[in-house]
Amino acid sequence: MPSATNGHSTTASVGFDVSGLVPAPVTPFTESGEVDYEAIQRLGSWLGSIEGVKGLVVLGHAGEGTFLTPEEQVNVIKAFVKSTDGRVPVIAGITSEGNMVAGLEAKRAKEAGARAGLLYPSHGWLRFGYQTGAPQARYKEVYERSGLPLILFQYPDNTKACYDLKTQLDITAQPGVFATKNGVRNMRRWDTEIPVLRRERPNLQILSCHDEYLFHTAFDVDGFLVGYGNIAPVELLELLAAGKKKDYVKARAVHDRLLPVTKAVYHRGSHMEGTVALKHSLVARGILHHATIRGTLLPLEDGAEEEIFAAVKSAQLPRVA
Repeated sequence: MPSATNGHSTTASVGFDVSGLVPAPVTPFTESGEVDYEAIQRLGSWLGSIEGVKGLVVLGHAGEGTFLTPEEQVNVIKAFVKSTDGRVPVIAGITSEGNMVAGLEAKRAKEAGARAGLLYPSHGWLRFGYQTGAPQARYKEVYERSGLPLILFQYPDNTKACYDLKTQLDITAQPGVFATKNGVRNMRRWDTEIPVLRRERPNLQILSCHDEYLFHTAFDVDGFLVGYGNIAPVELLELLAAGKKKDYVKARAVHDRLLPVTKAVYHRGSHMEGTVALKHSLVARGILHHATIRGTLLPLEDGAEEEIFAAVKSAQLPRVA
């Protein structure tokens, strides 16, 4: 599975090449609140047609995955697989709290056509922290129960579900784990831990999920796994290519061009508002017809859609359809 990464092999016993852009698509809804499978077809087929897109992560935060019923989750996976005729691997967010039910969720995802899983921390850890060894056991149990290759999800440093370096090294040494999605959002930890992961786990594929800090992390990674990939996939691939070439000037130019969009979508009071803003951006690009969401998300403030549309226009992101 060799590929053009930041100078590191991506050969692994499980998984596949994700050294490029891995968008995390939204889940479109009809105006009455049902899953909109026609819109999934439009979104997935467009993203899947872009060279350099190496996978689609569904049912994550951007995809409102925890707001769906188990039946809807399975159907959304199948719909995104169908949208690219199976050409682009679908990766399912695995969000159940307990290890056994997370393993069953991963098994359902695999049976529905998912090629890998992005395994979320157990939600209780966000508030209370985790026992030593518990994250390692979670990845082991979910993989053994499902056989679904897994991506490590490193949460922000300001939560109690952020893994220390030893835990990351332990998890990425376990069978079934082939990549890490790092969203630590603490540049001191990024600058000190990423080089260690590179040195100790040379086959590990490292993906940044810092939607609002992609320029700052582009020089150290194999790919981006981001909701931002919904709305500017070609431009993010340009940024990633510049980062791999250590071309600061080019990377900075892409960053500056996208900055109005970054601000309109991600410089908000809550990162969860970014999911709503992504849908408005997809309306601006002609993929979605409206930005319907499910609770617990709320609509953005008055004037937000106009701001987002203006940012998309400023960044010269054309309508797709």
